[in-house]
Amino acid sequence: MEHLEIERKFLVKSDAYKKFASSKERIVQGFLNTDPERTVRVRIKRDKGYLTVKGKGNESGTTRFEWQTEIMVAEAMNLIDLCEPVIVEKTRFEVPVAGHLFEVDEFLGENKGLTIAEIELQHEDEIFEKPDWLGKEVTGDSRYYNSQLSKVPFSKW
Repeated sequence: MEHLEIERKFLVKSDAYKKFASSKERIVQGFLNTDPERTVRVRIKRDKGYLTVKGKGNESGTTRFEWQTEIMVAEAMNLIDLCEPVIVEKTRFEVPVAGHLFEVDEFLGENKGLTIAEIELQHEDEIFEKPDWLGKEVTGDSRYYNSQLSKVPFSKW
């Protein structure tokens, strides 16, 4: 499935989001390619595998092309073995807030200590409620892209 992904990213300043979370799941992902023009990601989430290609973001870093397809978990596990180091592991919480859904990622492993919230929007200037636990916006700051966290983990900053 392909579409334009319009999302904004924020640091998270408290764990208050956990009491509002509607789901929690572990995600393991690696990158076959981390070129800024196109990234190729392999992800395992629950009992499903995914292969995702993302294009370069626009000037603000808010919008970019995304194509994703589901693959068998066994295939995803084999592809993860081919990925660049570091494999990114995280716990994702889905947190509904006033008609929108925030995906809050608590990173593990070499990115432990980093928590980022993302919200996907219909258009770039869409208005949404910002809960108290939301911190500084980091949309467009490539250090916070998962592909970059696999190259320069948070623990090495």
